[in-house]
Amino acid sequence: MLSGVGLGLRWEFIHDLVNDLPPLPFLEVSPENYIERGGYYAWALDRAAEHYPLISHGLSLSLAGSDPFDRDYLGALKTFLRERRAPYHSDHLSFGTVNGVALHDLLPPIFTLREAKRIATRVREVQDAVNVPMAIENISYYLPSKPSESDGDEMSEGEFVAEVLREADCGLLLDINNAFVNATNFSTSVDAFFDALPLDRVVQVHLAGHEWIENEVGEATERLIVDTHGSDVVPDVREIFRRLAPRLPKVPIVLERDENVPALPDLLNEVRELQMIYDEARR
Repeated sequence: MLSGVGLGLRWEFIHDLVNDLPPLPFLEVSPENYIERGGYYAWALDRAAEHYPLISHGLSLSLAGSDPFDRDYLGALKTFLRERRAPYHSDHLSFGTVNGVALHDLLPPIFTLREAKRIATRVREVQDAVNVPMAIENISYYLPSKPSESDGDEMSEGEFVAEVLREADCGLLLDINNAFVNATNFSTSVDAFFDALPLDRVVQVHLAGHEWIENEVGEATERLIVDTHGSDVVPDVREIFRRLAPRLPKVPIVLERDENVPALPDLLNEVRELQMIYDEARR
């Protein structure tokens, strides 16, 4: 059973990592970056896999979309997961394609019971196709979708995620920063979100940084948190992680960094800091 704080593997530091091989409990990789890719990065992933367990986190399934899944991609994903011995595969509870057009974003579904059941069916379809358990990740979003009268009654985000988990019988990749971003931007309770979830279904945790942006709207200034993965995990999110850790199963915790990626030693320092928070919280 994997646990502890690891890193999401990024090309910005892959060279240093496979040469230095620092102690880490695991690495998280995105299959889309490696499927049908040869050359240096394929070699580097092979070398990393010799020294670290790998867990798989996808970006492109569009689980909440309505487009049929790409069977060729699902076949390639199944092969990747088998070859890398991934214990499960995760992707986002969002949609990112419409009529075959990639939107290059992770957009939220409508939070209704009907949508939860429809998306759960799609999660089970992927799970059957790739032959490993699936996990869904709660996303950050900035403009929620509002249901029409025909869509049925709206649910809270926490209720919606919990319903998808129940109907799909899958795991939860709990992104604590995403939950904090949404609660702050929409003035809701992050604790109420966690309380609505079946935390026993958590199979992995994501931690990342965010940034504030300001927009001038007439004479007013609006501030918004954007989930950029471009900074260290902020103290507020670290505190939530500390409070939540005793309630969670012992699972892998991933530090994500996608923008302003620092040198590997700096990332490893943050990994150690988060590991200390986790260990102290669970004593």
